[in-house]
Amino acid sequence: MKIGLTGGIASGKSTAARYLAQLGAHVIDADALGHQAYEPGAPAFAQVVEAFGDDVVSAEGRIDRKALGGKVFGNPDQLRRLTDIVWPRILELARAEMDGVSERDPARIIVLEAAVLFEAGWERAVDEVWAVVVAPEVAVMRACARDGLSPEEVQRRIDAQMSNEARRERADVVIDNSGDPETLLARLDREWLRITGNDGRGRQELTG
Repeated sequence: MKIGLTGGIASGKSTAARYLAQLGAHVIDADALGHQAYEPGAPAFAQVVEAFGDDVVSAEGRIDRKALGGKVFGNPDQLRRLTDIVWPRILELARAEMDGVSERDPARIIVLEAAVLFEAGWERAVDEVWAVVVAPEVAVMRACARDGLSPEEVQRRIDAQMSNEARRERADVVIDNSGDPETLLARLDREWLRITGNDGRGRQELTG
């Protein structure tokens, strides 16, 4: 079974992914695949350079993500141009990894962790989508404490991402993480039991 795991800033999505990994899931991090997609020699590398110019290549011959970000930040058309190149390559990498895991261990639960799962249309690559949501005021508080950002910076990021309401409408499972960590883990245990028939076994390692 393939699960798509998504959520916004400071939602606890990554915490959920780590816990599911400890329960036995194979977790694929779409952000990590994004870095692979930019590697020299990868198809997206040449496409990005062609689309955005040689000045996005660093002296080491790699994509300078800061320089590239400067070209797309605040420019929806250019950002879409970039995602149209990179998102399909990330999905190709994810599908290849999923296929390899399923071939080796057909019963293994696979989790694709991706903040932009819905935006990229990747929900079609999984059997269920689990969305971790958190009240905006809680997200602001957590992100400020974790990342040292100002409340205004966090709010701008929240405003730029998909809303909780939109995620709730499109997800198969909605996991509200506005409470304490134990509540999150208990909910994940219930979902894990539902899809596998096995009780959770990762809580001690994650919280201890």
